[in-house]
Amino acid sequence: MSNFREFDRNTGFLLPPALDDWLPERHLARFVVEVIDGLDLSAMVRSYRGTGSAGYHPALLLGLLVYGYATGVFSSRKLERATYDSVAFRFIAANDHPDHDTIATFRRRFLKDIEALFVRVLELAGEMGLLKLGTVALDGTKIPANASRHSALSYEHATKIEGQLKAEVAELLARAEAADQAEAVVDGMSIPEELARREGRLAKLAEARAKIEARAKERFEQEMAEHRAKLAAREEKAQATSKKPGGRPPAPPVEGPQPKDQINLTAEDSRIMPVAGGGFDQCYNGQAVVATESLLVIAAAVVQAPNDKQQIAPMLEKIDALPEQLGRPETLLADNGYFSEANVMQCAAANIEPLIATGRQPHHPSWRERFAAPPPAPDNPTPVEAMAWRLRTPQGKQLYGLRKQTPEPVFGIIKSVMGFRQFLLRGLDRVRGEWSLVTMAWNIKRMFALSFG
Repeated sequence: MSNFREFDRNTGFLLPPALDDWLPERHLARFVVEVIDGLDLSAMVRSYRGTGSAGYHPALLLGLLVYGYATGVFSSRKLERATYDSVAFRFIAANDHPDHDTIATFRRRFLKDIEALFVRVLELAGEMGLLKLGTVALDGTKIPANASRHSALSYEHATKIEGQLKAEVAELLARAEAADQAEAVVDGMSIPEELARREGRLAKLAEARAKIEARAKERFEQEMAEHRAKLAAREEKAQATSKKPGGRPPAPPVEGPQPKDQINLTAEDSRIMPVAGGGFDQCYNGQAVVATESLLVIAAAVVQAPNDKQQIAPMLEKIDALPEQLGRPETLLADNGYFSEANVMQCAAANIEPLIATGRQPHHPSWRERFAAPPPAPDNPTPVEAMAWRLRTPQGKQLYGLRKQTPEPVFGIIKSVMGFRQFLLRGLDRVRGEWSLVTMAWNIKRMFALSFG
């Protein structure tokens, strides 16, 4: 005979009288509330007028957002629903239920304040003894924008459509004139409505073309500055060695928009980027500097460039802006996508030892390669030569081996465990604020694991 526990869904039960009894002592929701209680939210509080109906306190709304991003609930509607369905969200909301408009408005309104709180959370981690800036690793990950890549429009295609629409407008005007009554319906269509529709599309196309041209001008100026720097370095090397440099001189950049230059009509700040596994998507490039010992993100940014080559300098600036009590990194690890002589020099100028791969490394080296004796140290090496030698020493190999197990697992957990696979907000400034919220939620989640794991 089967033996089952009896159950009865009709029997009334009383929940514990205090919210504090609803959750176990070691729960992430409790930790989120404790961390937020330790943050200075006075700037948010002062921004409220204090008139009209009473609003929800910023600590409550911020707690919902942080816990939501830490557990894979990002939509304001789903957050509102969770305050009814989830005991943890009920605890954070103090058994109240902010509506989704309130949550969404709070998120948009205080993104800049949340970016500032990111650093304060790092200070709390330092005070708790969880953060040590010895060796850090920098990496980037492509994150899809809140837009379809099919909404992208190339400069070449925009020009083609613009010509087609202008021809159609001329044809419709000719038909209206022939009918001698522009307000009449000709062949089942209203000519004025069709003209208005095409004129509206032409205006949007003109705006899109102007933005592509402005981007092309900005890109040309940047590439021209880099071209002049390369020529100057080539000339300086020739004078130093009294020899003509080998190879062809660098080609100058091409001015003006290219046929394949694109803009997305839904999220114009995003860019078409190659993604893991092949193919392309409408994305942003999320950057993060991660401490190797704790896996806490100490600096985060979002850029529009698919290439990481230009990201060393801005990330070093973010590291330098951290509070002094957190300390300073001694070593920076990065893959070959960040390698350039200028980037190595910038790390040295910041008193951070760079270990940046100078090329792609084989995935399955032989045992002879793995245990080969390091080459002799070069005499009077340049910073790049010194770094390349360190990468071939046993100590350098061991240290650089931390790179793959530092930022990549963080990105993997953010995307696969926390479920953040696409930005919810649109616009570069809002996306940067949302990335700060995501990485701050990760840091709090990681601090909880380090404290009670």
